Amino acid sequence: MESGHGRDQPPGSGPGAPGDGPDGERPAGADATDRGPQAPAGPQSPPVTQPPSAVPPPGPGPEAPTASPQAPAYGGPVPPGGWTQPVASPQQPFAAVPGQLAGWGRRLVATLLDGLIVGVPALIIMGALGIGVVDASASGSDVGLLALIGAILVTALVFVVVSLIYAPLTMMRKGEHNGQTLGKQALGIRVVRTSGESMDFLWAALREIVIKSFGLSVVSFLTLGIGLLINYLWPLWDDENRALHDFAASTRVVTAH
Repeated sequence: MESGHGRDQPPGSGPGAPGDGPDGERPAGADATDRGPQAPAGPQSPPVTQPPSAVPPPGPGPEAPTASPQAPAYGGPVPPGGWTQPVASPQQPFAAVPGQLAGWGRRLVATLLDGLIVGVPALIIMGALGIGVVDASASGSDVGLLALIGAILVTALVFVVVSLIYAPLTMMRKGEHNGQTLGKQALGIRVVRTSGESMDFLWAALREIVIKSFGLSVVSFLTLGIGLLINYLWPLWDDENRALHDFAASTRVVTAH
């Protein structure tokens, strides 16, 4: 006979059913175990990441240095011992001119010696011709006067030719006597070019014939000899002991080694 409650409770659902707490409450997680097996979770989409915001690069400020163009790299062969940066040497006066500057006195004596070297042969030739002129004049012939005139002309021609070619021929010699006439050689001085090149026949002819002989002759004629005197006295007050014809020919007179 049923009691007043009149209903049968299923087993395990009553107050004393296993799994219930003392007050009839179900513990946490009981619903998940009572639900039975759960279906596996489906594939999850990867998290969406926001692309970084495009920020324009900062422009160069007023203090930003500007790139300077670089010099092209050296592409030639490397010298033995490796490449070294060339060091600029300080400028030195007369770097291309060997020896010390010659003094005015030595230049004057050398010029006088060269004059004697050229003049003595001319006097010898004139003396030989003069003897013939005297003999012809003693015979009372009119040939004597013509011989005298011829002797003077020949002597002058020989003197001019020898004096013109004497200096270039002696100064064009190679080696230690380059730039020396016989007079300069005796005094231990020589003529050098400011470019450092050796003295050749053409440059010696330019200096001795064109400038000194013809050029100074014209200047001396126009100035009544004053220009010629100034030219040869100019080394006395010039810092490089150069005469005016040295400036015109780009030469200096130095002591020989």
